[in-house]
Amino acid sequence: MPQDDEQGWITESNNNPEQQDNVTSLADRIGGLSTEKAEQADQGEKAEQGDQPQQPQQPKQELEVSVTLADQQADPNSPLYSASTFEELGLHENLLKGIYAMKFQKPSKIQERALPLLLQNPPRNMIAQSQSGTGKTAAFALAILSRINYDSSNPQAVVLSPSRELARQTMSVIQQMGQFTNVKTAFAIKDAIPKGSKVDAQVIVATPGALVDAVRKGQMNAKEVKVFVLDEADNMLDQHSMGDQSIKAKNLITSKPQILLFSATFPDIVRNFAAKFAPAANEIRLKQEELSVEGIKQFYMDCDNLEHKFKVLVELYELMTVGQSIIFVHRRDTADEIAHRMTAEGHTVVSLHGKQESSERDLTIDSFRDGKTKVLITTNVIARGIDISQVNMVINYDMPKTASGKPDSETYLHRIGRTGRFGRKGLAVNFIHDKESWKVMNSIEETLKKEIIKVDTSDFDAMEAIMKKELKD
Repeated sequence: MPQDDEQGWITESNNNPEQQDNVTSLADRIGGLSTEKAEQADQGEKAEQGDQPQQPQQPKQELEVSVTLADQQADPNSPLYSASTFEELGLHENLLKGIYAMKFQKPSKIQERALPLLLQNPPRNMIAQSQSGTGKTAAFALAILSRINYDSSNPQAVVLSPSRELARQTMSVIQQMGQFTNVKTAFAIKDAIPKGSKVDAQVIVATPGALVDAVRKGQMNAKEVKVFVLDEADNMLDQHSMGDQSIKAKNLITSKPQILLFSATFPDIVRNFAAKFAPAANEIRLKQEELSVEGIKQFYMDCDNLEHKFKVLVELYELMTVGQSIIFVHRRDTADEIAHRMTAEGHTVVSLHGKQESSERDLTIDSFRDGKTKVLITTNVIARGIDISQVNMVINYDMPKTASGKPDSETYLHRIGRTGRFGRKGLAVNFIHDKESWKVMNSIEETLKKEIIKVDTSDFDAMEAIMKKELKD
């Protein structure tokens, strides 16, 4: 990557090689954007197109985003640097090449508002919330690629993901965005680090347990880490999930890095802990009622019993294969059982869950991502972050509940967020078969303030017509 300064920050390209002393770091330049530039960018609301190739989009409701600056003495005239193009964000030309090679058009709202804060000097922590499918991964990927020293091969950025599948997807985004740089990347996930070898890369994408093992075994040097990211941070900090491992990982990184927490949801109890995990952080958040994606139409089907549930699912197969579909269940054995029964009836489906071998999981998700398989039956292992644009239907075969058995509106949002990506249309279908599943759905509906519409299961032709209409309108 052209011209790095002595501190290792990516520097602005300079057309005159004799004037290298005038080159400043990208992060410094972002932090010094003029008030005039910010005011110009703030005039009027910019069309939000996300960080994906342009697609036919639904009219979008402008979301009210609350931003809290940790430093209240910051310039009151320019609390945020708003930009309508990636160029206005001051990104290095090699990163711009990567962005446009991926067919991105303009920054999404989370990128537009977060990146100037992420790249300020001195670095400051951030807690950022944005709807599913709005470009959070690209935001922290660009921040990482703007911070690292390309002359050093030591690990300088760590991204923790809750699942192997999301870690692999995140790595793909970082590699594509950095394709015109000489960034070195590596995984710290199960079966990725050969015994006795060392991790020799600037950017590490990991799952918490594997990262802790790598550092403790001396396979990874964590002394020069500048950026530490928790993707799907609410799940990573949840004490019933990966909270302990995430804390251990943080404590092993002694370099006092910039800590970035990104997620679509932040329950209050997790947000309070997040503030301690990432102290003095800038915050970007949404109101509860703004979390549900407008482009996703939500339905429920009132089934008589478990066997009727399966029958309705089979009847939906033709509609599920119009694009691609994900069926969420609560248990691993349920995923395998449904896949086995549907396959026996002549339907092509695959299952994915955490009990499978790493190689099998990789082959399954890659086949689904490539469109070779149309229907994926899974647990919550891919409920978060997985971005497959062809997915236009999500089925909650089992309604999501917490470990204690309570309705889980956060997981529900993440599940249905696997469809309707970047302004596309999507359907979420909930299967209800008893009082408990009805209670869970009603609680989620009330929490999210979003009506879930009943579809009659007695007339399959009418049911299919309603759903096809929603996908077309």
